[in-house]
Formats: sequence, structure tokens, C-alpha cells
Amino acid sequence: MYWFVGLTILALLAAFLLPAVKQPLDYHDFADHRHSHGVDNFLDVVSNVGFLVFGALGLFIIGKGRACFERPAERWPYVTFFIGLLLTALGSGYYHLDPNNETLFWDRLPMTIAFMGLVSAQIVDRISVRAGLVLLPPALLIGAASVIYWLVTERLGAGNVIPYGILQAYSVLVVLLLAILNPSRYTRGSDIYWVFAWYALAKVLETFDGEVLALNEMVSGHSLKHVAAAFAGFSVCRMLSKRTIRETGRD
Repeated sequence: MYWFVGLTILALLAAFLLPAVKQPLDYHDFADHRHSHGVDNFLDVVSNVGFLVFGALGLFIIGKGRACFERPAERWPYVTFFIGLLLTALGSGYYHLDPNNETLFWDRLPMTIAFMGLVSAQIVDRISVRAGLVLLPPALLIGAASVIYWLVTERLGAGNVIPYGILQAYSVLVVLLLAILNPSRYTRGSDIYWVFAWYALAKVLETFDGEVLALNEMVSGHSLKHVAAAFAGFSVCRMLSKRTIRETGRD
């Protein structure tokens, strides 16, 4: 647990001490601007349906008792994660109708909910039920604060996306280290690596947005990024529906 505390302190220091970086305006210039069925940027908008599908599926699995939890309270971080996916579908779809900093806020805010929910869930599964549940509310507040801070600084003409960027990197690194260093109390714990695989693929597709569209002339890298990222949510659904308790809880 000491590494987690140290990494958290390091991330907070970096968020406060690193030089401010504005959101590049060309970030909003995606490769696929095609209009279809009365919708601008059609494929970038509708490709978010995967978040909606797997967010709803995850809540269904939990709500119908098809997910294995040693204690009922353990479900709440996963509920938070799937709600974050549902809201990401709406927020990202809204953003891609008219990409700009103001609409990007509604894309990033729900993503922080999903990130923090997954971090809390892995702490619950691998370190301490109590610690994971206690950390969930402040983690959500910190996640929201990073996005609000970014938008406020943009409106003031300065702009600083660094805290949000650090939060995303911190979330990914914490979950990865938890998976490597702390075995889950449940079977299927290694399924979390599929989440990283889909996340990594999503980042590659996002980076090569235009190149992917030029290669296949049908769908852009960014649209496929949404699909890949949504399948990270599917990996969590599959893990919850198939896992069983492997050992006695830690606290």
C-alpha cells in the first residue's frame, strides 16, 4: 500500500508543479467530418453507442445478481464505473456534434467517473474493501475537480490540461500496478489486462485518426477508438459475470 500512497503524492505534486499546458485547438479537428442522417460528424457521434450498451449491460449484470461480490457494498465502485460509461456515451456523443472546449468538458467529466470507479473497484478487490469504498467519493471529487479546473483556466485565457492528463495516466498506472502486485480475491482477476489491451488500442487508433481513415476510406481512427474503449467496458462485464470468490476477504 505504500507504493500507492507514494504514487498518489507524486501525482498531486506533478499536477501542481508542472508548467501549465493549454488544450491545443487542433485537438478538435478530427479526420472524419462527414454528415449523415442529419447529424454532423456522424460516425464519431454514433460510435459512442458501445459505451451505452456495455454500461447498461454492466448495470444489468450487477442489478440481477449475476456478478459475484463477497459483500454487497463491493458493487458500488463497479456501479460507478458503468454509470461513467453510460454518461460517457452521452457526453462524447454531445461533444462530437460540435467539438470545442466547452463541449469537451462533458466528454471528459464522465470519463473521470469511470476511471475513478475502476481504481476504487480494484482497490476493493485486491487490497481492502474498506479502503476502496472510503476512497471512492474523494476520488470522484478529485476527478471532477481536474476537469472543472481545466475548463475554468481555459475560460480565463490561460488553460491547463495537465491535472486532467495526470489523473488519466495515474488511473491507468494504479490499476496496472494493482493487477501486477496484488492478486484479486476473485478468480478472473487477470481479465483486467484486457481492459489495458483495449485502452492501449484505443490510444493508438486515436493517435492515427486520419491515417486509419485514409487506409480504409470508411471509418476513422477516432471512431474506432470509441469502439475499442467501449470493449474495455465489455471486459469488465465478462469478468464480473464469470468470476468466483477465490479466498477469504482481507478485512
